[in-house]
Amino acid sequence: MKYVPLGNSGLYVSRICLGTMNFGNGPMSPVIGGLDEKEVQKFVDAAFDAGVNFFDTANLYANGEAEIFLGKALSKRREEAVIATKLYNPFKSDMNSLGTSRKSILREVEGSLKRLGTDYIDLYQVHSWDPTTPLEETLTALDDLVRSGKVRYIGLSNFTGWQIARAHGISEARGLHRFISAQSYYSLVGRELEFEILPAIREYQMGLMVWSPLASGFLSGKYTGENGDSGRRAVFSFPPVDTKRGDKIVETLREIATEHRATAAQIALAWLLRQPGVSSVIVGARRLEQFNDNVQSVDVQLTDDQLLKLNEVSQPAIPFPYVDFSLRRGETLESRMAQLKS
Repeated sequence: MKYVPLGNSGLYVSRICLGTMNFGNGPMSPVIGGLDEKEVQKFVDAAFDAGVNFFDTANLYANGEAEIFLGKALSKRREEAVIATKLYNPFKSDMNSLGTSRKSILREVEGSLKRLGTDYIDLYQVHSWDPTTPLEETLTALDDLVRSGKVRYIGLSNFTGWQIARAHGISEARGLHRFISAQSYYSLVGRELEFEILPAIREYQMGLMVWSPLASGFLSGKYTGENGDSGRRAVFSFPPVDTKRGDKIVETLREIATEHRATAAQIALAWLLRQPGVSSVIVGARRLEQFNDNVQSVDVQLTDDQLLKLNEVSQPAIPFPYVDFSLRRGETLESRMAQLKS
């Protein structure tokens, strides 16, 4: 296993992070396959055996059961683990249960600490942007948690580029602890964050945690061609995929996988791990064989030619104003337009 600092911090995390969305019996269990307590223990043990020290969960997963199962599985090895959990989405119905108000944050952190069976959380993440709460209120409440010792670092998830910039601007102006990481969707069939979100992450020296790196299994090759409407994606087609373009990407993945005697999933993950700014890739699996296969992606060394092939086949259309129309020194408008056309 390989380890990197998470963003501009001294917290070292494994390049592979074990996701826990499929831990426990929750509303999503019929779709993603909820693992029981004994199965969770096997996954956590296998993660440690593979050198994984990073575990991502959330208060919402399986209505809190995912945190409970993870905490029990870590048990005496708690100090070896980096636990990341999230708040925003509640599983209660009262008016103040949703979002990132001070009241909600202080309540939810206590709930997560109790369920995880720990007295501190390594990385506490805002699961989503809250349009109803002043950002200053959210950031000062999170800062208080860090200063109290209940939380070591803070992160965000599913923010846009301007939201990341605004959060950092407020933190810097008021001397508050900054978000050190972002958790976002990123894959060969979902590269849209490269236009604004990824540049913002790099600008503020944040670490990027990637969720759904295989687009819910699509990039494993299981759901291409005639199998496009089968399995998990038949009942929950998320993240959305342009299947016509996606099938071409999977075809290229298979070609490169053959050259490495690897799987398409390993190549897709290896591509992500080579992208500047990516700290850790979150993987979740129903079977240990799948998890062990994913972990081996860390050792796949893609050549420059293979990276170029994957970049070209997966390149999304570039919308304005991200197309670079500016002239270089010695360049004419005609030559620049010809280059853009090609």
